[in-house]
Amino acid sequence: MNFGGVDENVVTRDEFPLEKAREVLKNETIAVIGYGVQGPGQSMNLRDNGFRVIVGQRKGGKTWEKAVADGWVPGETLFEIEEACRRATIIQYLLSDAAQIEVWPRIKPHLTTGKTLYFSHGFGITYKERTGIIPPADIDVILVAPKGSGTSLRRMFLQGRGLNSSYAIFQDATGQAKERVIALGIGVGSGYLFETTFKKEVYSDLTGERGTLMGAIQGLLLAQYEVLRENGHSPSEAFNETVEELTQSLMPLFAENGMDWMYANCSTTAQRGALDWMGPFHDATKPVFEKLYREVACGNEAQRSIDTNGKPDYREGLEKELKTLRESEMWRAGAVVRRLRPENH
Repeated sequence: MNFGGVDENVVTRDEFPLEKAREVLKNETIAVIGYGVQGPGQSMNLRDNGFRVIVGQRKGGKTWEKAVADGWVPGETLFEIEEACRRATIIQYLLSDAAQIEVWPRIKPHLTTGKTLYFSHGFGITYKERTGIIPPADIDVILVAPKGSGTSLRRMFLQGRGLNSSYAIFQDATGQAKERVIALGIGVGSGYLFETTFKKEVYSDLTGERGTLMGAIQGLLLAQYEVLRENGHSPSEAFNETVEELTQSLMPLFAENGMDWMYANCSTTAQRGALDWMGPFHDATKPVFEKLYREVACGNEAQRSIDTNGKPDYREGLEKELKTLRESEMWRAGAVVRRLRPENH
């Protein structure tokens, strides 16, 4: 398929329908290991699409109870991690990157000849010298990476929509890795699937998360909010002009038909200003993105994640940082603005 003049390998549900995916995987037992960010959405979508799915999770924790609440039955479809891996022919390794490193020694003995190891992030394999996640040579190693959170994947599935995903093959020991990865991508609820590699997936993913998806957008929003507040604008005015109009009015237009269509549906004054100022913003931020990509490509970002997320007090430190973000004036103002939306009254 041609994207802006560039051909890409893309698979849609028209050419690889759900019925074909079910046929490809009819003899497989899929174990979803981990029930945090991606696990719930992928496992429930697979289950609802008619595949044989079990969940592997540490017993007694909050996520075990969440799995039970979602309809997974202990001893039937919900097991301790090692037991789920033993029963499975396809192991979907959906723990966090830090947890994957920790749990890997318990997973590896169950990766027997002909099985499939599935990831939704290329981190563990791409940085295998740092993570120690080195799979045996006689199994398939594949990736399906939904381009959004597991919550979004599930929500869109229930709406009858699909979240686009990338797919990759790191190791094809059986000759069936391509069929299996596409079938699993369709099964978890992908809108369409585009081809990548484990390395490209993790490089783009880490850059995107730190960039426009999360890190850069928070930095950009905060900078504008601060300038407005420093010049005498109220918190309500600053937040509405910085965040609320973006998320509630403009981004839906952007998502529907593209940036040019969003511009066309704004005033000529807004259009002129946007076209004039996008250049300075591009020139100011591109060097930051170039530095970010270099840090990802050389492994520094991966090592920072491994070192930080592997600390025993990691979650306490994370919660403290998120609390600071949550309790900042901009996001306290945002909480009030969200409560005042008409749908909440």
